[in-house]
Parts: sequence; structure tokens; C-alpha cells
Amino acid sequence: MKALMNGCDAIVQAALDSECTFFAGYPITPATPILLQMIRELPKTGGIAIQAEDEIASMGFCIGAVMTGARALTATSGPGISLYSENIGLAIMAEVPLVIVDVQRMGPATGAATTTAQGDVQFLRWGTSGGYPLIVLCPTNVEECYNLTCLAFQLSEQYRIPVIIATDKETAATLQTVDTETLKKCTPPPRPAAPPGKPYQPYAVGEPGEVPLLAHYGGEHLVRFNTSTHDPRGYMTKHPAEIEALNTHLSVKIEAHREALEITSADLQPDAETLVISYGVTARSACTAVKEARAQGRKVSFLTIHSLWPVPESTIRNALTGIKRIVVAELNHGQYRREIERLAGDSRTVTGVHRVDGDLITPAQILQEGALL
Repeated sequence: MKALMNGCDAIVQAALDSECTFFAGYPITPATPILLQMIRELPKTGGIAIQAEDEIASMGFCIGAVMTGARALTATSGPGISLYSENIGLAIMAEVPLVIVDVQRMGPATGAATTTAQGDVQFLRWGTSGGYPLIVLCPTNVEECYNLTCLAFQLSEQYRIPVIIATDKETAATLQTVDTETLKKCTPPPRPAAPPGKPYQPYAVGEPGEVPLLAHYGGEHLVRFNTSTHDPRGYMTKHPAEIEALNTHLSVKIEAHREALEITSADLQPDAETLVISYGVTARSACTAVKEARAQGRKVSFLTIHSLWPVPESTIRNALTGIKRIVVAELNHGQYRREIERLAGDSRTVTGVHRVDGDLITPAQILQEGALL
């Protein structure tokens, strides 16, 4: 069956299909359609949707809802993500599973509210105190908005962590005919719950890479919610061994599963010496540029990044085999190019194709600035 959808439509449908039961958000272009649709649709399934008084409250509401058993979603744009930052850190420390949508627009500050950009890439990874990892997924089209939102709910539950969908104004707002058969409907796994009738410690793990079982407020177990450095029981601690164990766990539970979290689309050409890398809406122009370069007889490989964080290092390194030149196309001053340069080493040339004037990067710009012809 065919359907006319935009990215916001797809994200909302994916949230409903993923059994989301709570939404809180604040109006902000270009993420407001998600708020409006969730307010309209979520009560039909027995859920609750709230327009909060601001972005800080939106995140707080979602965290509180999750701790009482809800499955939560929130959506905002760049200025809102800045306000979300403190509570994202809180959710990382307290290991709260939820999904956050960032519909990127041009910044800094208020910037250009109706203009697309990809300027939040580094902030999404490093915008909380401590620098602890989380998962950031990036769709390039409407189908991927749906599929990656479903995956985000799965991963948030699996790792008890906030998962961010980093989309952009054009992907979220542009209508597209979608074959609904390509939408990979899925239900998140059951939340790892503390078994009844047994002693429970809210942050206890056997090995650093394990995920602690979750008990909700109002249930059988006593739940301590502590976003200060805490021991397995949830009590604040100053004991160095307990502090190290906690902080190692918060890092390792993601970093140890890095390869399992790698999501990319690779179109690698044998004997290619040039590799084009992109993500989000810009990857669509990059794909066209690569096809045009190949039509002119150039051997060019192409890699689309769907999991921005953790960086899919093993996939990128594999794609770099035999490569001498790398072209990274993105709507910012080169934020993800820094990650590619780190992996490329000194033997390869890395060229950035960027645009920050409010217009999209075109295939012609990639062909010209990337010297693909």
C-alpha cells in the first residue's frame, strides 16, 4: 500500500507502533508537528500527551513517566536540545530509557527556524557533563524515520539509555510517497524488570557491560532514583571503587556493544580510491553525485552513516580499504568530518563539502568541491 507521509508523520506512527504511552514537548519549529500529532493520536491508544511549559519540563515529565512504567517520547529542535542537556545527563546517570527527536534547524541560538541544517551533531554527543556515551541515529528519508524510530525504542529499552533521532527540517517536513511494506514494524522487547519476591538493588550489575534491571515506582520494590554518583543500592557515594565501577559501567554498556550498534548503508566499488561519506538529508545528494561520477567512469565508493554515535568505526575502517581520498558532505562546518579524519590517518586526504547558507548541498556541489569528475 502507498501512503503520502513526511518524516514527522513517520516518527509519530513509529512511536505508536512501538507502544509509546507518554509524550511531552514544547512547540518549536520544525518539530511542532510531532507534538501536535501526538496530542491528537496518543490518547486514542490510552496514552498521555502533554504540551509542557518549556523544554526543561518536557524532559522532566518524560523521565518521571518512564520511572512509573511508561514508554516515552519527546521532540524538539536545536535550541530545545540545549535546554534538554541537563536532563539528558540526568537520564544517562539514572539509566532512564526514552527516545528524543531532534529536528535540526540552522543555529546558533534561534538561528533560522524554518531552515534546515545538521549543526547539532557534535552537541548531541558531547552536550552533557561528563561526556558519557549515548546512541544517536540519523535517517535520510521518511522510511528511515519510521524504521530508526522503532529501533530507537528497542535500543533505549535494551540499554536503559536515552536514544536520539537526529533528523532535520527537510527530512521531517517533505512529503514523500511511501510503500508501507518497507516500514519494518516492530515491538520493543519487554523492559528488563526486577523479578518479584527477590532482593533488589536499582543499579546493581554483575559485569560493567550489563544493564541493571528496572523496577517502577509504586511496585513491589523500593526504588531509589539518584542522579548523583551512587552505589548499586542508589545511595550517594564518595567511595573511589564504587565511583569508578559506576562510571565504567555507564561507558562500557554502550562502548562494549559498539559494533552491534553500527548502522550504515555501504555501496562500495571494487578498486575505488575515493570514498564519499554522508548522513541525513545530505546523503541523498551524495548518492546522486556518486552515481553521476560513476557514469563518467570514476570509481567511487559511498557510505551512508545512520548511527552517528557511537561512531561505526569498524564499518568505516572496512570501507577505507584501498581508499586514498575521502569526501565528507554535511550541512555544517565539518563536525562529522573530524571523526572521519581521526580514522583516516595521515595517509589519506579528507575533503569536506559544507554549506551553512540555508540551502541544501547539491550533487553538483559535491561533484565539484569533492573533485569527483
